[in-house]
Amino acid sequence: MSETIATVSWERGDQDFCGNEYSRGHTWTFDGGLSVPASASPDIVPLPWSVAENVDPEEAFVASISSCHMLFFLSLAAKRKIVVDRYADSAVGFMEQREDGKIAMTKVILRPEARYFGDAQPSRELLEKLHHRAHEFCFIANSVNAEIVTEVIA
Repeated sequence: MSETIATVSWERGDQDFCGNEYSRGHTWTFDGGLSVPASASPDIVPLPWSVAENVDPEEAFVASISSCHMLFFLSLAAKRKIVVDRYADSAVGFMEQREDGKIAMTKVILRPEARYFGDAQPSRELLEKLHHRAHEFCFIANSVNAEIVTEVIA
């Protein structure tokens, strides 16, 4: 169907690699040309070896699920002639140790909140239905083992 390309690059410089004293800062470059500074999470690798202001893989994981969900929700709303003026999601992911001992992102909670144009506001029931359908269509959500919960904020 399609192919997605991302280049991840890192350089040691003159840091003590074997002493585990090297920067985890690196760059994600996408096929459209955008480069994003990335690092390990300071929760995983302490400062100064991680870079707090960079995006970390755990944040990107949660953001990609939220973004995919939002894009399908907006598409479904547009097909229903529901004009969305604003959409925000304060998504949160939970990393835990699974029963097999591996650490994994086990749950992601999406908390989408939207504002709509005009007097005819969608019902809570319709919003729940649209978010359910968006979840079903979201290919990122369909690709992961983490439980994904959507808490619609009306």
